[in-house]
Amino acid sequence: MHPRINELAEECTVEAAMEVLGGKWKLVILRHLLLGTQRFGELHRTMSGITPRMLTRQLRELETDGLVLRTVYAQVPPKVEYSVTEIGESLHDIADRLQAWGRWYRDRTNPQ
Repeated sequence: MHPRINELAEECTVEAAMEVLGGKWKLVILRHLLLGTQRFGELHRTMSGITPRMLTRQLRELETDGLVLRTVYAQVPPKVEYSVTEIGESLHDIADRLQAWGRWYRDRTNPQ
C-alpha cells in the first residue's frame, strides 16, 4: 500500500482512491484483467500505446496495493499470469460505470 495513504486526512477518501488508481493505465489494466487472467504478452498486445516497461511498473504497483495477483509457474520457459484479487474485483462495477460514462461522454462531445 502507498505509505502516503495513511497520511491523508480521514475525509480524503477520493484522494486515497486516486493515489491507488490514478494515472493513465491502472484502470485500463484492471479493466482487461477483470475479463480474466492474462499473461504479460497477452495484456501488452491488447493495450496499444503502453510500453513494456510502463506495463511492468503499473502491474507491480497494482500488485503492491493488493489489486492484482502475480502467479509464477515453475516451468521452462517461465510462465507468469496476472489476475485481479478480491480487492481488485470490488472495482468491477466502478470500471463498468466508468466505461459506460466514457462512451456517453465521447458520444456527447463528438456528435456525428
